[in-house]
Amino acid sequence: MSRLGKKGITMPEKTEATFSIGTLSVKGPKGSLNRDFRSDIKIVVDGKQISLSVPKENNQTKALWGTYASHIKNMVKGVNDGFEKKLVLEGVGYKSQVTGTKLILALGFSHQVEVEIPAELKVKAEKNLLTISGIDKELVGSFSAQIRDLKKPEPYKGKGFHYSDEVVRRKQGKKSI
Repeated sequence: MSRLGKKGITMPEKTEATFSIGTLSVKGPKGSLNRDFRSDIKIVVDGKQISLSVPKENNQTKALWGTYASHIKNMVKGVNDGFEKKLVLEGVGYKSQVTGTKLILALGFSHQVEVEIPAELKVKAEKNLLTISGIDKELVGSFSAQIRDLKKPEPYKGKGFHYSDEVVRRKQGKKSI
């Protein structure tokens, strides 16, 4: 039994949700999100409350129950508040800038790295801080992970991208006698 799935999801003011033929649509002040759900879990939208129930219990539906509840909560939070990830770029000569729909990075390679920014996201580059924001939690997380993978922080000097709340483990390096 899912503790998250048992609780109803309450929507704040100025938020609407509709469910039809396996698709949940949530609209709010920041935009709208759509997501397809399997018919194993019954989703009922009643005014400002969304409830989930399991008609037939088995291991798969028990697992999906809480997962679907989390997805719906993230959709509701996204259209109201949005999500944000901050990446810190450390290293001498490492730079980031946004031009149009591209993110241009100088990461110590012989060439600049250009990354296309998805239309649903907003990216802001200030000195060594990169802020990625949007209403879809999965898209914000996957794009920030994609950027971080371009230059992961190395353990000796910490050069590369790391999340603002991430602690980079450092190694000691060579010892002199």
